[in-house]
Amino acid sequence: MIIRNGNVVLENEVVKKDILVKDGKIVEIADTIPADGSQEIDASGKHVFPGLIDMHVHLRDPGYEYKEDIESGSKAAVKGGFTQICCMPNTNPIMDNKVVVSYVKHKAQEVGLCKVHPIGAITKGEKGEQLAQIGEMKKAGAVAISDDGVSVSSSRLMRLAMEYASGFGVKCLCHCEDKELVDGGVVNEGLSSTIAGLKGIPRAAEDIMIARDIALAESLDVPVHICHVSTHSGVRLIRDAKKAGVKVTAETCPHYYAVTDEVITGFDTNTKVNPPIREEVDKLAILEGLKDGTLDCIVTDHAPHHINDKNVEYNLAAFGISGIETSFGFAITYLYKTGELTLSQIADKMSKAPAKILGLDGGAITVGGVADLMIADLDKTFVIDPQKFVSKGKNNPFGGYELSGVVEYTIVDGEIKYQA
Repeated sequence: MIIRNGNVVLENEVVKKDILVKDGKIVEIADTIPADGSQEIDASGKHVFPGLIDMHVHLRDPGYEYKEDIESGSKAAVKGGFTQICCMPNTNPIMDNKVVVSYVKHKAQEVGLCKVHPIGAITKGEKGEQLAQIGEMKKAGAVAISDDGVSVSSSRLMRLAMEYASGFGVKCLCHCEDKELVDGGVVNEGLSSTIAGLKGIPRAAEDIMIARDIALAESLDVPVHICHVSTHSGVRLIRDAKKAGVKVTAETCPHYYAVTDEVITGFDTNTKVNPPIREEVDKLAILEGLKDGTLDCIVTDHAPHHINDKNVEYNLAAFGISGIETSFGFAITYLYKTGELTLSQIADKMSKAPAKILGLDGGAITVGGVADLMIADLDKTFVIDPQKFVSKGKNNPFGGYELSGVVEYTIVDGEIKYQA
């Protein structure tokens, strides 16, 4: 395959080049590559990115296939420009053993769209009582461990998990939430929660656990990754820890850098997400954290739900936004077009950094590297219509938003897996 005349997004620059792909690898990047009978893609006026990597998605399979399954989630991923996704363990049964990890790996290979990497649970049944089979899960293909959806409340157990995981070369991805402080809250605690009459979740519920997990990582001198950061104070904690040499990495999501909790006052249950969408001061801090490198990557926390899970009173609705098909558009519209980040920085946050954190192949466009690529038209716009999502989860609160950045092709191992 030859990709012609594309604006190729490299580590520090964007250059107009041709790319030659053979046997799933990038074999040449040059001004002009002679035709050799290969399949050709004309990328004139378009941008070629490394395939996007989402290190935080929920595929709901096994157990909740009515919300999403590996096939529908993979189709949504490649439509969104993602060539690799990492799926969280809060399935049914919980992905806390090698059998469930193997099931996910094999089913994803059968589907054959994007690469799917399972994330095993930290504790058995995500109950926070006993460590799961970390070594066995790593051997079966798990790339990290997390009790995402709940925090490991026992500091002693979390310490053991970090020590044990680092011995196997995997990281703990920490969902930071003090359940007692959350105390049944459903939105950010602030002016909007007061206006809406909904119980608020204080920032401290997230910050306390971020601080604890940083403290454990520092005392053990092992790496830790903080999931879906939403607070200005959490960004500050992570920034200070990095300056002190703690091996901490962190992620955030589009709904934390693009909007504020004013969106909850319409009582659309699709705005209910965990951690909650917060205030302007938090949004600005998240943007600053992305710019200065405090926040290493952008993930979707793609959390598809059945309509019945959301079509109830706000307090009873499930937490989560289905966002894998809109994440790239949010990045281009709210980060690139606004001058917050360059295209190389967006490629770093959405490809290179996730690959580096989890030790995955890919994440950059280099000669000899894997041919996981995405071609997008950054000037083309689209209006979000959740009912047209490929994902089974239509629970997205941004219907009607106009975004720039349309994914035209998603290429995995040199094969076209999605074409607009």
